[in-house]
Amino acid sequence: MVEALSVNELFPPGRYFLMGNEALAIGALLAGCRFFAGYPITPSSEIMNFMARYLPLVGGTFIQMEDELSSIMAVIGASWAGVRSMTATSGPGFSLMQEGIGYAIMTETPIVLVDVMRVGPGTGQATKSAQGDVMQARWGRHGDQEIIAMAPAFAQEMLELTIDAFNLADTYRVPVILLPDEIIGHLEEVVEIPSEDSIIRIQRIEPKSPEEPHFGGDGARIAPMPIVGKGYNALITGSTHDEKGYRKTQDPNVHRRLAWHLVNKIRRNRDKIVKYEIIENESARIGIVAYGSVYRAAREAIDLAKKKGLRINLFRPITLWPSPERQLRKFAENLDAIIVPEMNTGMYVLEIERIVKDLLPVYSLTKIGGGEPITPEEILRFAENIIKEGIKK
Repeated sequence: MVEALSVNELFPPGRYFLMGNEALAIGALLAGCRFFAGYPITPSSEIMNFMARYLPLVGGTFIQMEDELSSIMAVIGASWAGVRSMTATSGPGFSLMQEGIGYAIMTETPIVLVDVMRVGPGTGQATKSAQGDVMQARWGRHGDQEIIAMAPAFAQEMLELTIDAFNLADTYRVPVILLPDEIIGHLEEVVEIPSEDSIIRIQRIEPKSPEEPHFGGDGARIAPMPIVGKGYNALITGSTHDEKGYRKTQDPNVHRRLAWHLVNKIRRNRDKIVKYEIIENESARIGIVAYGSVYRAAREAIDLAKKKGLRINLFRPITLWPSPERQLRKFAENLDAIIVPEMNTGMYVLEIERIVKDLLPVYSLTKIGGGEPITPEEILRFAENIIKEGIKK
């Protein structure tokens, strides 16, 4: 048997010129991901190809499954065997994985899922960028539940947020979704690969005894997670169950307690989970909320605006779900209007409206089809037109 290499033996610390998808895969290796199951689909296939090549070299297991349904279930199984596990896909595959994600939520299984977003619906435009999956990431499954989803905007973040994703998954025993759009997945930038010694890997908490409850709670406590094969009597079911895993499908009180636990363990820790970035300019009256590749255009737009004497503030929700509610309301307090540019017909703008519509008007700037990015000039022109026509209070 060939001895496993360290990640830094393959990729010594330093600066590299990498595709976003490649940076994400290296981030997964650094995070301790040692199992990947997937099915190839544009524009995420580079992640799968990279893991197929390098994961076995660091002692991990790679397997190409027959489809996306089996991929998500294989990843869930590997997680219960004690291995940090990941899959990657795009729109149509993400749709197929929704039932499996729901099962992972119900069984409190920590996994990481990457959805490199492309134009849809259906097979759409497989090679073109879009941001049409942000609502599916949050609401794609039936039933009451919460999820964690993050949108990288740089190749460096593809690496760093993947490490964060694994830590969040293990901390809250929940699937974590990474939502880069195709532009971020395929752009090539300088990426700093860190030393493995500098990586913080949050360890799962195992039960102290086979009898300790390993599910549920009240949202404040995350139950320890047993490892299948280590002597625990672990009952794992996607049906309503009590804290020891026993099916209780006829008891409304058990289900209410379980459902509120699945929701509250995320909601009550929202401020610990969310990541965001704010760029503020003195005397700004207009704000922009943008994520993923559109954030890059928005950042340049506020620089262009400054040259024309127009001050614009910028909020980037790195964590889309749960949304940074408190921080967004504070951002909106001293503004007259917010613009939400997106590469869809207007999705995350609905969440922004829910949070701040009592404070100020929210305007949606959309662009779809052909993977054409929203340009800085388009964002600036939209802001100028709002000011010219008068903000609708």
